[in-house]
Amino acid sequence: MATALDIKVKRANKVYHAGEMLSGVVVVSGKDSVQHQGVSLTVEGTVNLQLSAKSVGVFEAFYNSVKPQKRKLTPSPVAFTVTPETLQNVKERALLPKFLIRGHLNSTNCVITQPLTGELVVESSEAAIKSIELQLVRVETCGCAEGYARDATEIQNIQIADGDVCRGLSVPIYMVFPRLFTCPTLETTNFKVEFEVNIVVLLHPEHLITENFPLKLCRM
Repeated sequence: MATALDIKVKRANKVYHAGEMLSGVVVVSGKDSVQHQGVSLTVEGTVNLQLSAKSVGVFEAFYNSVKPQKRKLTPSPVAFTVTPETLQNVKERALLPKFLIRGHLNSTNCVITQPLTGELVVESSEAAIKSIELQLVRVETCGCAEGYARDATEIQNIQIADGDVCRGLSVPIYMVFPRLFTCPTLETTNFKVEFEVNIVVLLHPEHLITENFPLKLCRM
């Protein structure tokens, strides 16, 4: 019988989360004595990537190797001002009502277990406001010899103001990242998972204003 090595952890389901301690024993079995210079453990993580049905035939197979993050998260606050002049992709700018919206996000570099925060102030608006919403979008990009396929999916939408909000009133921005639909931002040569947040303001009668902010999520 050859020498066998077995690792037994104390937790039956072998599921651990960030910050938890893994404990157990290493069992070495064999008929003869075994010499060693110490025992070292290496943890290897794997990710199974599954393509949607509409992408069948575009990609054959791909894999990624992700190195653990070692840098501390640096806050990156962003201030924004939205007016008819700052909007893009507007066909008839002259028909838009005059408005001025200011605000800031405390950081676009976010810890996935902590909320996205900030505030928004409607300084002025000729048209009445219907609602103000926060839209969280996951953007997945896959690359191959034929090019890149990019798919954006709305994973959360919350309303932070309903009706014609008071001018000059500070509206808090507070969004908790959904645990089942978010992950740390991933960027490799052929595969990316990114996140964006849209601040959406709906004006009467049917004007839709959207301001986009890329986010970088990480797990600390």
